[in-house]
Amino acid sequence: MTVDRFGFELPLLLAGAFRSLVEALHVQLAAHGHPDARPLHGFALQAIGADGVTVSELGRRLGVSKQAAAKTAASLEKLGYIVREQHATDARAVQLRRSPRGEELLSASAEIFARLRAGWVRELGIERIRALEDDLERIANAGAAKLADFPGWLR
Repeated sequence: MTVDRFGFELPLLLAGAFRSLVEALHVQLAAHGHPDARPLHGFALQAIGADGVTVSELGRRLGVSKQAAAKTAASLEKLGYIVREQHATDARAVQLRRSPRGEELLSASAEIFARLRAGWVRELGIERIRALEDDLERIANAGAAKLADFPGWLR
């Protein structure tokens, strides 16, 4: 017999599953030479994209202030995940670009997430995982959830 849960349990379960995946990711990233990588770093590197961005644009993409984006960029630069370059069309602006180390972090993250998902598939079965992913996608799209500014939304 299934017992109904309280409504507040669903967001806690979703957050717990998210945290479990992200913590497992970072344990493995540390073992692969990225001990100082943090969840925000992955969001920021994705927001920077292959073509790079200014600090202001990074802030807009993350949903944070320019000052918060500058602090995140400084952290990424200190860890060797990004480089600063002169902007191609605006002499006053600086372009943030992912470094080879930043690209490697994203590549390693993708491989690790694939292995973590495979572990869930072994535990729950492919049909249940696909159904879960499809249902979560449907709910996220119906609510017009914007994953791009997720870090800013969490503050």
